[in-house]
Amino acid sequence: MQIAQRLQPLQANVFADMDRAKAQAVGQTIIDLSLGSSDLPTPPHITGAIAQALQDPETHGYLLFHGTREFRQAAAQWYEQKFGLAVDPETEVLPLIGSQEGTAHLPLAVLNPGDFALLQDPGYPSHAGGVYLAGGQVYPMPLVAAHNYLPIFADIPAPVLAQAKMMVLSYPHNPTTAIAPLEFFQEAVDFCRHHGIVLVHDFPYVDLIFQGQAPSVFQADRQKELSIEFFTFSKSYNMGGFRLGYAIGNPRLITALRQVKAVVDFNQYLGILRGGVVALLGDQSSVTQAVATFQCRRDAFMAALQKIHWQVPQPEATMYIWAKLPESWAGSSIEFCTQLVAATGVAAAPGAGFGKCGEGYVRFALVQDPATLDLAVSKIGKFLNLS
Repeated sequence: MQIAQRLQPLQANVFADMDRAKAQAVGQTIIDLSLGSSDLPTPPHITGAIAQALQDPETHGYLLFHGTREFRQAAAQWYEQKFGLAVDPETEVLPLIGSQEGTAHLPLAVLNPGDFALLQDPGYPSHAGGVYLAGGQVYPMPLVAAHNYLPIFADIPAPVLAQAKMMVLSYPHNPTTAIAPLEFFQEAVDFCRHHGIVLVHDFPYVDLIFQGQAPSVFQADRQKELSIEFFTFSKSYNMGGFRLGYAIGNPRLITALRQVKAVVDFNQYLGILRGGVVALLGDQSSVTQAVATFQCRRDAFMAALQKIHWQVPQPEATMYIWAKLPESWAGSSIEFCTQLVAATGVAAAPGAGFGKCGEGYVRFALVQDPATLDLAVSKIGKFLNLS
């Protein structure tokens, strides 16, 4: 039996690796901080709308594009209310089965074999996976603390730019928690326009910012000339398991992605889209509460790190802590995480799993209550002999 060569670059996966390490931690009570899956419940007005839809037989069949109109209109209305920019729900919005599905499928619509995609390093693993499945090449743009985890476009080699067809950004950033100012997006739009590159912005943490508001790429590309932006319900509305997201963008890019999806799926279940409509247009107090909860957890985790004398910059967004490993640790980030979970039950994500530039760091997801986070850091301190 022959397996396609395109799967070779997909052998390693940070989440699968940690899943195995957790399973092998025999005798330990697992405190799982490795996966950014919100532990908060989906708000009842959303689950209520989905439950009600289950009783409607009209929701039980295949769902084609025109049947998603109400959802697309809600997404356009939400965006206009939040960012003050108009969106055409007919040509500029596309429902997705989670934003990860969209970012993974888009390279099939944009890249020809051999084309380069410019990706953040470290960055979210599915961004690279979609490029490899499309037969593209990845050029990693290094993100370092000294440059606020923003890529330096001038460092991209000319031969790479000659073959580059897409750039993927994501701010607030996973895993580094960095925020990009609007001026950076304006620079990115100008750069992509000059080089004929599609600009992709993955925006799952649009609401998970603790002060102010994160910019949208369309505040820099106001005519939607070359950009597409991806949104998810997993973070703002705690709907990770429902697999619901959407894209807003340039009409040609939306049409191209829709063509890819047409041979893969029949869209999300209509009842879940009805829940999405309620989420976008209904009471937003649950979003505010979720942000406050993660801010409280951030503060608890940072205070616990202070107790064990592990100095880490305080994140201003997302649900993560991006921590540089202490100088006393001589091994790799993968060795740190596998040994930590085996010895203490505390599971984290190794920075190397997000790219070469992630080595030397570890990501903690704030998906436990403050008391459990404090316990986890206490265990980490004993493991490192810091406490």
